[in-house]
Amino acid sequence: MRPALRALFLRARTGSAAARQARRERPARTGSARVRSRHVEVHVNRRGRGASSRMRSQCKSQAIVVNAPRKAGASSLQRFMSAFALCALAGLGACGKHEETAPGPRPVVSMTVHPDQGAPATTWPGGVQARNSTPLSFRVNGKIIERVVRLGDAVKPGQVLARLDPADYDKNAASAQAQYDAAQHRYVFAKQQLDRDTAQSQANLIARAQFEQTQDAYASALAQRDQAKQQLALSQDQRRYTQLVADHAGVITAENADTGQNVQAGQAVYQLAWSGDVDVVSDLPENAIAGLHTGDIAQVTLPALPGRHYTAKVRELAAAADPQSRTWRVKLTLEHPDADVRLGMTANIALSSSTAKTAAASAFTIPATALFHDGNAPALWIVQGSDNVLQLRRVSVSRYDARTITVTDGLKDGDRIVLQGVHTVSVGEKVKPIAPLHPEDFAS
Repeated sequence: MRPALRALFLRARTGSAAARQARRERPARTGSARVRSRHVEVHVNRRGRGASSRMRSQCKSQAIVVNAPRKAGASSLQRFMSAFALCALAGLGACGKHEETAPGPRPVVSMTVHPDQGAPATTWPGGVQARNSTPLSFRVNGKIIERVVRLGDAVKPGQVLARLDPADYDKNAASAQAQYDAAQHRYVFAKQQLDRDTAQSQANLIARAQFEQTQDAYASALAQRDQAKQQLALSQDQRRYTQLVADHAGVITAENADTGQNVQAGQAVYQLAWSGDVDVVSDLPENAIAGLHTGDIAQVTLPALPGRHYTAKVRELAAAADPQSRTWRVKLTLEHPDADVRLGMTANIALSSSTAKTAAASAFTIPATALFHDGNAPALWIVQGSDNVLQLRRVSVSRYDARTITVTDGLKDGDRIVLQGVHTVSVGEKVKPIAPLHPEDFAS
């Protein structure tokens, strides 16, 4: 509008000289157009200068009041400019305040979940172990003076594994032997005395009381001899116990004491894994043991032996869950293991198809970014109904991977979950679900 206003103003000033002379002679009269609004007040002077830029920049006016006093000597230019200012301000008043609209639902990245399918959901990690493994220890106290075998050595039944210092036990055995010899001598003397007194008693050569004393001395000597004999045997056993002997064939899997160490009776020195049957041990969640029974068949693969497959049979199933991990320990006997299968190898256990179907029926693998917590329990945001209202639902998570989690309880087929921004929403909030467009939407 400014160029047009300036053109009118220049055209008016180039009028007749008489008009300009008349304007000089007239007393200066001030005509004003006053505009009141929330933030602006505009004055239009008698020269017809238009509304200032400050007036034109305001678009939130509420009311416009124009006072242009008309007097007898007012020029046509002043009347024209007053009318023009009125029209301009009326146009500016049309740019009034618009009503603010309420914000729409917040967009969230979501997806529809479906149960997992296929064998990978039924493969569980495990480890190769000997069926029987026992700690080996001395049966007496002492100081270890020699260790014959080392970690990983194969041993045979009756083989000496370690020795204690036998000096004290040798002395105890010698003392017991001396006590036994003395008791044996007293017994022999008492037996001879009894034989003599028996013959004299039959001939009535000694009193009855004396014969009874001889019988008592014989019985006492016999008891002392037997006691000394047992004490000698015990001391000899203790001296023999200073040697640690393997009672089964197997492999030494651990060393718990060193040469020169004083050990107590029963303190483990070695760990012996028996030769024979080999087990594969795994800890399974509750959804995996629902259809598992003793005698079920499983397929076992060893990452250290690629391309080889072994058959295993469920031998033992724990009656109760571990109080810490809340998992059930399952032991499977490996059928026909070869020499390359070593104790301690990791294994992957694939359950039979019927068991696999039961285990995977309610398993959902979803991005880890969807995980939230309701207190200490894992939870997910569920988009409910046609109005897309958020609900926080607790779930059970059986497995945590680098980018995904496996949910075994709390989800149904067809549920919609929030994938991103789980910490920015609230219960009962209406959202606008958006499908993930890029692979990074699933990144953890």
